Amino acid sequence: MVKKRIVVIWLLIFIVASTGIFIGRWSVNSVSAEGEGYEELRSFTEVMSMVKKYYVEEVKTKDLVYGAIKGMLNSLDPHSSFMTPESYKEMQVDTKGEFGGLGIQIGLKDNMLTVIAPIEDTPAFKAGIKAGDKIIKIDNESTKDMNLQDAVSKMRGAPKTSVTLSIFREGWKDTKDFTIVRDIIKIKSVKSKVLENNIGYVKLSQFQEQTADDLADALRQLNASKVTSLVLDLRNDPGGLLNSAIDVTGQFLPKGKLVVYTKTRTGEKSEFYTSGETVFTPPMIVLVNQGSASASEIVAGALKDWNRAVILGTQTFGKGSVQTVIPLSGGAGLRLTTAKYYTPKGISIQNTGITPDIVVKLAAKNGVKEHRVIREKDLEGHLKNEQNDTVADEEETAPLEVEEKDDVQLQRAVDILKTWDVFKSLPKAS
Repeated sequence: MVKKRIVVIWLLIFIVASTGIFIGRWSVNSVSAEGEGYEELRSFTEVMSMVKKYYVEEVKTKDLVYGAIKGMLNSLDPHSSFMTPESYKEMQVDTKGEFGGLGIQIGLKDNMLTVIAPIEDTPAFKAGIKAGDKIIKIDNESTKDMNLQDAVSKMRGAPKTSVTLSIFREGWKDTKDFTIVRDIIKIKSVKSKVLENNIGYVKLSQFQEQTADDLADALRQLNASKVTSLVLDLRNDPGGLLNSAIDVTGQFLPKGKLVVYTKTRTGEKSEFYTSGETVFTPPMIVLVNQGSASASEIVAGALKDWNRAVILGTQTFGKGSVQTVIPLSGGAGLRLTTAKYYTPKGISIQNTGITPDIVVKLAAKNGVKEHRVIREKDLEGHLKNEQNDTVADEEETAPLEVEEKDDVQLQRAVDILKTWDVFKSLPKAS
């Protein structure tokens, strides 16, 4: 009997699309001749041998193996995937916040490549790409059965080069081609300003390596401006690095507070706590919507569980799974879902998201078009929530774009903060 060999490798653990880093160990058992799954593996090698020998055109063994691995991982859940060496390099670039590309966030809906949101002031945004658009072709290549990493690879590239997207939008009879010139996409993840009544406003667009430091700078500037409260806007923030989410949360909570914990299939638990000094202590409201995902949900969930902020908006995306990224031989990588997130009170985020304390929906006005809301529960093969998976399945819509004057969520947050001190100063009933 052939002995099993145990191979120990170092891991990079990322949360979300390319997210947050800590190093661990992973044991991989090689399959013995008499081991579990051998019969299935023999079938695979037989099929590959037949294809190599009899297929009408010559094919490379590596292409067959890569294709088989992609198919296997695509059958698991929407976030597990195989990355070619090129895709793996691009994933590592994501966390830097600067790359050559178009500037759109994409996902799979009904097995179709779908735009989640264009990033403001990017080539895709300026070309008129909208949330909810279906990407039918990329440079005349069909996106049918194309995974997210491959799609990202095809849309990224050197600045001043172009790529053509064939787009279908709800209400259109036919697809329309958008030829877009790539540019350096520099995603500024933190924007801030002072609103009326000395209310501070901070918008986080992603959780990158520099987000926590940039947020600290913004909060110090707001403190210097004598703001008395804060609106933290996490709407349409798809997430990012786990350590960034923890550091962001730590700027609003005391040291040593549990931010989130993860749990594997076997029940192994990892906890993550705040560290450092609190930067901002006045009252705050956190804005969330269906586009607030993963790291955004971690921050909102922690601030809600610790009664640090009022959460306002609509139900969040519900992406509560942990992806482990494992470097493979030849420069490729494996992204595998290995655990789930839980808020400090032990609530699973997966497939249900964070429920706001105050629900405020945006309505389309003045002929503004709407798009269908997409959440984790709508993705093919999504994981279940073992605590409560009775998620409402009604169809929701939201405006494609809303001007600040029509932003009722922000207006409601401002109104609440304006009256905060009034209610706080009211004498208690005796």
